[in-house]
Amino acid sequence: MDWQAEIGQAKRILVYGVTGSGKSTLAEEISRQTGIPCHLVDELCWLPNWVAVDAEKQRELIAEVCAGDTWILDSAYGQWIDLPLDRVELIIALDFPRWISLWRLLKRTLQRVWDRKPICNGNVETWRQALSRDSIIVWHFKSFKRKRDRIRAWSKSPQRFRVLVIADPNAI
Repeated sequence: MDWQAEIGQAKRILVYGVTGSGKSTLAEEISRQTGIPCHLVDELCWLPNWVAVDAEKQRELIAEVCAGDTWILDSAYGQWIDLPLDRVELIIALDFPRWISLWRLLKRTLQRVWDRKPICNGNVETWRQALSRDSIIVWHFKSFKRKRDRIRAWSKSPQRFRVLVIADPNAI
């Protein structure tokens, strides 16, 4: 599948998938290729020291992005998923087997813990975080089925937006 050709004339794109599937990487690549501005959701929703942006403020920030004529979002948190869905033209859904996204997530987390490279507003991942009950790894297990079910429902039922499901990471 040539996903680049599938983008077509879409100017409002949501890259959606389970935690660790590569949403941000793909969103940034699409942005590079198309010139459409990419908005990384974690940059909008996390303050320094891993303080979550207030839910109401998150809605405001995402609404502002989605009001634009062109955008790429690399995720959609449940509390404001309605905002991009109201205006999105194309959803690129990464529907990989769990072992692939989990493996990617583990590798990424270990690399970030090791190199302490700042992410989303200067935050760094730590061993304490990676091993906590609130870790991104635990979140992967909590959210996998819900996100996968959503992808599959979108792809089976006609929507006002197109859904491009990518089930093989080699297709990217």
